[in-house]
Amino acid sequence: MTTLYLVRHGETFDNVNHIMQGQTQGELNENGVCQAEELAERLKDEPIDAFLSSDLQRSIQTCERIARPHGLAVMTTPLLRERDWGSFTGQYIPNLANLNDPTLWPDDIESLDALKVRAKEFLAWLKEEYPEKKVLAVGHGIINKAIQCVYYGKEMSELRPMSNAEVRVIEL
Repeated sequence: MTTLYLVRHGETFDNVNHIMQGQTQGELNENGVCQAEELAERLKDEPIDAFLSSDLQRSIQTCERIARPHGLAVMTTPLLRERDWGSFTGQYIPNLANLNDPTLWPDDIESLDALKVRAKEFLAWLKEEYPEKKVLAVGHGIINKAIQCVYYGKEMSELRPMSNAEVRVIEL
Protein backbone atom coordinates (compact mmCIF):
# COMPACT_ATOMS: atom_id res chain seq x y z
CA MET A 1 0.00 0.00 0.00
CA THR A 2 1.23 3.49 -0.86
CA THR A 3 0.62 6.18 1.75
CA LEU A 4 0.09 9.70 0.44
CA TYR A 5 0.58 12.69 2.70
CA LEU A 6 -1.32 15.26 0.64
CA VAL A 7 -0.35 18.84 1.55
CA ARG A 8 -1.54 22.23 0.38
CA HIS A 9 1.22 24.82 -0.04
CA GLY A 10 1.78 27.51 2.60
CA GLU A 11 0.06 30.87 2.46
CA THR A 12 1.08 33.21 -0.37
CA PHE A 13 0.89 36.95 -0.94
CA ASP A 14 -1.90 36.32 -3.48
CA ASN A 15 -3.88 34.19 -0.97
CA VAL A 16 -3.92 37.11 1.46
CA ASN A 17 -4.84 39.59 -1.30
CA HIS A 18 -7.61 37.32 -2.68
CA ILE A 19 -5.99 37.04 -6.11
CA MET A 20 -6.88 34.04 -8.31
CA GLN A 21 -3.44 32.41 -8.65
CA GLY A 22 -4.23 29.46 -10.88
CA GLN A 23 -1.02 28.29 -12.55
CA THR A 24 1.06 31.37 -11.74
CA GLN A 25 4.20 30.68 -9.72
CA GLY A 26 3.17 32.49 -6.54
CA GLU A 27 5.41 33.10 -3.57
CA LEU A 28 5.07 32.19 0.08
CA ASN A 29 4.64 35.14 2.41
CA GLU A 30 6.20 35.20 5.89
CA ASN A 31 3.24 33.32 7.36
CA GLY A 32 3.46 30.70 4.58
CA VAL A 33 7.16 30.16 5.32
CA CYS A 34 6.32 29.72 9.02
CA GLN A 35 3.53 27.28 8.17
CA ALA A 36 5.92 25.19 6.05
CA GLU A 37 8.60 25.25 8.78
CA GLU A 38 6.06 24.22 11.44
CA LEU A 39 4.87 21.36 9.24
CA ALA A 40 8.48 20.29 8.65
CA GLU A 41 8.98 20.17 12.42
CA ARG A 42 5.77 18.13 12.93
CA LEU A 43 6.70 15.62 10.22
CA LYS A 44 10.47 15.40 10.80
CA ASP A 45 10.23 11.97 12.43
CA GLU A 46 7.74 10.51 9.94
CA PRO A 47 9.37 7.84 7.75
CA ILE A 48 8.69 9.56 4.40
CA ASP A 49 10.34 7.93 1.37
CA ALA A 50 9.79 10.62 -1.27
CA PHE A 51 8.79 14.25 -1.63
CA LEU A 52 6.78 15.45 -4.62
CA SER A 53 5.59 18.91 -5.51
CA SER A 54 3.64 20.76 -8.11
CA ASP A 55 6.08 22.48 -10.44
CA LEU A 56 4.77 25.88 -9.28
CA GLN A 57 7.08 27.86 -7.00
CA ARG A 58 4.72 28.20 -4.01
CA SER A 59 4.46 24.42 -3.72
CA ILE A 60 8.17 23.84 -4.31
CA GLN A 61 9.04 26.36 -1.57
CA THR A 62 6.72 24.54 0.83
CA CYS A 63 7.91 21.05 -0.07
CA GLU A 64 11.62 21.90 0.13
CA ARG A 65 11.17 23.11 3.69
CA ILE A 66 9.27 19.97 4.68
CA ALA A 67 11.84 17.69 2.98
CA ARG A 68 14.92 19.38 4.45
CA PRO A 69 14.98 17.47 7.80
CA HIS A 70 14.74 14.21 5.83
CA GLY A 71 17.72 15.07 3.61
CA LEU A 72 15.74 14.19 0.48
CA ALA A 73 15.36 16.06 -2.80
CA VAL A 74 12.01 17.26 -4.10
CA MET A 75 10.74 15.94 -7.41
CA THR A 76 8.24 18.10 -9.30
CA THR A 77 5.33 17.12 -11.50
CA PRO A 78 2.86 19.19 -13.53
CA LEU A 79 0.14 16.70 -12.52
CA LEU A 80 -0.05 18.54 -9.18
CA ARG A 81 -0.45 22.02 -10.73
CA GLU A 82 -3.38 24.10 -9.61
CA ARG A 83 -6.43 24.38 -11.84
CA ASP A 84 -5.87 26.60 -14.86
CA TRP A 85 -8.23 29.52 -14.27
CA GLY A 86 -7.64 31.00 -17.73
CA SER A 87 -8.78 34.63 -17.94
CA PHE A 88 -9.74 34.58 -14.26
CA THR A 89 -6.03 34.23 -13.39
CA GLY A 90 -4.67 37.31 -11.65
CA GLN A 91 -8.14 38.68 -10.96
CA TYR A 92 -9.38 39.90 -7.57
CA ILE A 93 -11.63 37.03 -6.45
CA PRO A 94 -14.42 39.18 -4.91
CA ASN A 95 -14.81 40.88 -8.31
CA LEU A 96 -15.50 37.56 -10.04
CA ALA A 97 -19.25 37.79 -9.72
CA ASN A 98 -19.77 34.77 -11.99
CA LEU A 99 -17.49 32.50 -9.97
CA ASN A 100 -20.43 30.53 -8.56
CA ASP A 101 -22.00 29.96 -11.99
CA PRO A 102 -19.69 27.91 -14.24
CA THR A 103 -22.10 28.34 -17.16
CA LEU A 104 -21.00 32.00 -17.30
CA TRP A 105 -17.24 31.27 -17.17
CA PRO A 106 -14.88 31.99 -20.07
CA ASP A 107 -14.01 28.98 -22.26
CA ASP A 108 -10.31 29.07 -21.30
CA ILE A 109 -10.80 27.67 -17.78
CA GLU A 110 -9.73 24.06 -17.18
CA SER A 111 -12.88 21.97 -16.82
CA LEU A 112 -13.59 19.92 -13.71
CA ASP A 113 -13.59 16.81 -15.88
CA ALA A 114 -10.07 17.60 -17.14
CA LEU A 115 -8.95 18.35 -13.58
CA LYS A 116 -10.32 15.01 -12.35
CA VAL A 117 -8.56 13.18 -15.20
CA ARG A 118 -5.29 14.79 -14.10
CA ALA A 119 -5.99 13.82 -10.48
CA LYS A 120 -6.69 10.22 -11.52
CA GLU A 121 -3.46 10.16 -13.57
CA PHE A 122 -1.54 11.41 -10.54
CA LEU A 123 -2.93 8.69 -8.26
CA ALA A 124 -2.25 5.95 -10.82
CA TRP A 125 1.30 7.24 -11.42
CA LEU A 126 1.94 7.50 -7.67
CA LYS A 127 0.85 3.89 -7.02
CA GLU A 128 2.99 2.63 -9.91
CA GLU A 129 6.13 4.67 -9.12
CA TYR A 130 6.01 4.41 -5.33
CA PRO A 131 4.51 1.04 -4.35
CA GLU A 132 4.59 0.38 -0.61
CA LYS A 133 6.17 3.82 -0.01
CA LYS A 134 5.21 6.84 2.06
CA VAL A 135 5.09 9.90 -0.17
CA LEU A 136 4.47 13.52 0.73
CA ALA A 137 3.05 15.57 -2.15
CA VAL A 138 2.52 19.34 -2.04
CA GLY A 139 -0.18 20.65 -4.32
CA HIS A 140 -2.85 23.32 -4.30
CA GLY A 141 -6.38 23.76 -3.02
CA ILE A 142 -8.37 22.70 -6.07
CA ILE A 143 -6.12 19.94 -7.45
CA ASN A 144 -5.86 18.46 -3.95
CA LYS A 145 -9.64 18.52 -3.70
CA ALA A 146 -9.87 16.79 -7.11
CA ILE A 147 -7.41 14.10 -5.95
CA GLN A 148 -9.58 13.42 -2.90
CA CYS A 149 -12.75 13.56 -5.02
CA VAL A 150 -11.40 10.84 -7.33
CA TYR A 151 -10.04 8.75 -4.46
CA TYR A 152 -13.22 8.85 -2.33
CA GLY A 153 -15.64 8.81 -5.28
CA LYS A 154 -17.34 11.98 -4.07
CA GLU A 155 -18.34 15.26 -5.65
CA MET A 156 -16.01 18.23 -5.19
CA SER A 157 -18.75 20.06 -3.25
CA GLU A 158 -18.84 17.24 -0.68
CA LEU A 159 -15.24 17.76 0.38
CA ARG A 160 -14.02 20.35 2.84
CA PRO A 161 -11.40 22.72 1.35
CA MET A 162 -7.83 22.33 2.61
CA SER A 163 -6.21 25.14 4.56
CA ASN A 164 -2.71 26.34 3.73
CA ALA A 165 -0.11 23.80 4.93
CA GLU A 166 -2.81 21.28 5.91
CA VAL A 167 -2.02 17.56 5.56
CA ARG A 168 -4.45 14.78 4.71
CA VAL A 169 -3.34 11.15 4.65
CA ILE A 170 -4.64 8.80 1.97
CA GLU A 171 -3.89 5.06 1.79
CA LEU A 172 -3.74 3.91 -1.84
